[in-house]
This record gives sequence, structure tokens and C-alpha cells, in this order.
Amino acid sequence: MSLSGPPSGDPATEPRAQRIARILLVGGLLVLAGWTLRFFLPALVWAGILAIAVWPLYHRMGRGRLQGDRLVRPAVFTLAVALLFLLPFLLLAIAAVEDMHALTRLIEHANQAGIDPPVWLNSLPLVGIPLADWWHDHLAHPGWGADLLAFARRPGLLDTGRLIGVQVAHRLTLMFSALLTLFFVLRDGDRLAAQAIRAGERMFGPNSEPMLRHVAASVHGVVDGLVLVGLGVGFIMGIAYAATSVPHPALLGALTAMGAIIPFGAPLVIGIAVLLLLAQGAVISAVVIVALGVATTFIADHFVRPVLIGGATSLPFPFVLFGVLGGLEAWGLFGLFLGPALLTVLVMLWREWVA
Repeated sequence: MSLSGPPSGDPATEPRAQRIARILLVGGLLVLAGWTLRFFLPALVWAGILAIAVWPLYHRMGRGRLQGDRLVRPAVFTLAVALLFLLPFLLLAIAAVEDMHALTRLIEHANQAGIDPPVWLNSLPLVGIPLADWWHDHLAHPGWGADLLAFARRPGLLDTGRLIGVQVAHRLTLMFSALLTLFFVLRDGDRLAAQAIRAGERMFGPNSEPMLRHVAASVHGVVDGLVLVGLGVGFIMGIAYAATSVPHPALLGALTAMGAIIPFGAPLVIGIAVLLLLAQGAVISAVVIVALGVATTFIADHFVRPVLIGGATSLPFPFVLFGVLGGLEAWGLFGLFLGPALLTVLVMLWREWVA
């Protein structure tokens, strides 16, 4: 006769009180861990999204010369992702340094003699005359720079500047944390993917693996439809900016690419380029940029993106559009990827249920 009890680690045979205590302990630990990492949760989510997005290319690269290298390969991909996001800011810094001396001389001359309004300002419909009056009152007289400097030194603006500085430092910290996490996720990606599949099967049954694969496919589709298409739009418009002599075409092309990642964001940067051309008196070039910008963004938003995102997620176009825009409204930039992923899971569960 054996006096030994049931195995202590078997959830099916452990006492009910012990099982409840274990669930409460795990739940409490999860809450405490979430509260501890609450400021870094966005970085962890971004790292997961980026890892899923670049994983197919990362996996194919592993078949070549860097196969088996657990340091160089993830470091190369992490650096490439960092440059992709930091490139517009680097171009902006380079352009600022290059134009600093010219800008300083321009401000000194304008402060001494004032800035005459452009001749086309009065011809703008509805807002032309009010803008011209404001220009005469604030910019056309000598010494306007001192007035602007006094306005900028107001306490409210100084506080706003400090707040912006704190937010920029916070965003840079999150970006560094996300890139650091991305490196380790790529390095141990195969092991983490296998663990995620096993955990999903234990929690939700054998149907969890197809669900996880559909979620990953939706992220791939959104990345292809938003990021890659946005880069294509920025590349095309960058060439157009250079051909029409827009100032800093590389910088504006990079900003257009970042704006095109967000639906309907590219027209804002294209509008800035058009205003710069109008300020130079290049009306025909401005019309060309408007026409090309409208055509490029229309084709990208209404034809290319629905095919890429809808084909990867098996979602109808309205669900794709609502998932992207609704996710952006509810979750911010995370929603660009989270919205279609959630709708993909719901549609998959619906199809399985009705089948």
C-alpha cells in the first residue's frame, strides 16, 4: 500500500484550493509585472510587430552566408530597422546643419529690412488678403525678429518647449528599448515561435496554431500594404521633388514616405512641397506635384493596399479599411497593425463557427 499522494505538479489531480491559489498567484504576478513594465509595454509591442514583419526576410537571409550566426544577423536587421525609422530625422539634421549659416544670414537681413510678402499671396482665394494683412503687420517691418523672439520667450511657450523635449526623450527611450528587444527576439525567434505555438495549443486547443499564423499573416500584409507602399510613394514623390527643384527633395521624400504609411498622411507633406514651390513662383511645378501626388496616393490607397492587405488577411476591403482606420483611432500607431489582426481573428472564428 503506497502512502504517496498524487504528483504535486499535475493540475488535474491537485486540490481545488491549491488550484485556486495557484491561479490567484499567477494572476497577481502578471498584474505586478504589467504594472512594472507599463512604460515599456509599447516598446515590447513594437518589437513584436517588427519581428513578425521582418521574419520572412530574416529567415531567408539565414540560409546564406550568415546562417547560424546568432549575433551578426540579428544585429544587421536591427540596425536596418533603426535606419529606416531614423533616416528622416538624420536627413533633417543634415539639412539643418547645411542651411544653418544661410538661415542665420537670412534672418539677420530680414530683421533689418523686413520680409516683403510674395506677389502671389493676394491672389489666393478666401485667405489671400487676410494672410497678406497679417504678413504686413508681423513680417514686413524691420525689427520683426525681436518681436518674434519676445513672443517665443513667453512662459507658456517655454513650458511647451520643455514638454516637447521631455516627450522627444521619452520616445527615443522607447525606440531604443524596442530595438534592443527586437535584437533578442530575432536572435531567439525560432524558440519563441515554438513556445508560442505550444502555449496556444495548451490554452485554446489544436486550432490555435492556424489562428496564430493568420495573425502573423495579417501583420505581414499590413506591413507590405502600409510600410512598403508608403516607401514606394515616398520614393516616387522624392524623384518628383528633385525634378521640380523642391528644396531638400530627399528630406521631403522621406517625410512623404513616413506620412504615406498612415492612411491619408502623405497629402500633408505634399502640400508643404507645393507651398514651397508657390513661394518660389513655380506655379507649373506646383501643379505637377499636386497632380502626381493625387494620382500616386489614390492608386496606392485604393488599389495596391487593398490587394496586399486583403490578400494576406483574407479580409474584404471594408474590413481592411475599418481595421486600419479604427485601430489607428483606438490604439494610435499600434492600431495600424492591431486593428486588422483583431478583425482577422474574428473573421476566422466566425467562418469556423458557421462551418
